[in-house]
Amino acid sequence: MVEICINKPMRHCFWRRILVYLAVLVMAGSIWVAHSPRAYAYDDPSLLPDIPTPVVDLAKSLSSAQEENLIRELEKFEAETGWKLRVLTQYDRTPGRAVKDFWGLDEKSVLLVADASGGNILNFNVGDAVYKFLPRTFWVELQTRFGNLYFVREQGEDQAILQSLRSIETCLRQGGCRVVPGLPKEQWILTLVTSVIGGVVCGFAAQPRREGQVIAWQWALIFSPLWGILFIAFGIGPVISRTSDWLPLIRNISGFLIGALVAYLSPVFSRSSVSKT
Repeated sequence: MVEICINKPMRHCFWRRILVYLAVLVMAGSIWVAHSPRAYAYDDPSLLPDIPTPVVDLAKSLSSAQEENLIRELEKFEAETGWKLRVLTQYDRTPGRAVKDFWGLDEKSVLLVADASGGNILNFNVGDAVYKFLPRTFWVELQTRFGNLYFVREQGEDQAILQSLRSIETCLRQGGCRVVPGLPKEQWILTLVTSVIGGVVCGFAAQPRREGQVIAWQWALIFSPLWGILFIAFGIGPVISRTSDWLPLIRNISGFLIGALVAYLSPVFSRSSVSKT
């Protein structure tokens, strides 16, 4: 590169370097394309079975017993409700758009595609009529809850498929859901933390600020949008919308009250420690 620019104007040298860098990038891109993985084949009916079935397990994510039970469950669910649930698992091969004709997917259909080659293994193809009962936020939460790598690593691909289907069936049977039923432990811990933080904010705001005052209601009301959002919107709302169990609700309320009490009494503790010293 230095020899090219000897006895040349700086402007010519600059453009020569740009051309060389572009040539290197083009060569690197062509090598990457030449060695990239084989693209998926679309519209390949040969991968589909000859007999009708609601489950096509190309990736062998389910055991034989699980697949048989799931087939009976989905057929019974369709006969009772009219909703069509279908399952396709794939890894390095896929029938692609051929499944639409194979299953006759329509506006009342839900296709679950489990593909372990990516990050999140779950994808959903949802009919227009289903969105009236299960909004798009439901499918995003369903995918992130059961299809993430941590859940698959701990529970397995089979449980990611089966538990997500149970959530869909439960919500369609009861006439729709805005959120995924059930409260995972990680999500409950987050609601508990926000409840405690909301209590701490409320307790600090309610500390008396003049002699003879017991509770500073004015300051507690001024800060109510902050601790109210933390406690009600993020601490109570996700619990009551996902489960009818009273235990996590009682724990979150107790966490809020304990956090408020500790924050409210913190000046008393500080004064007592100073007097001892």
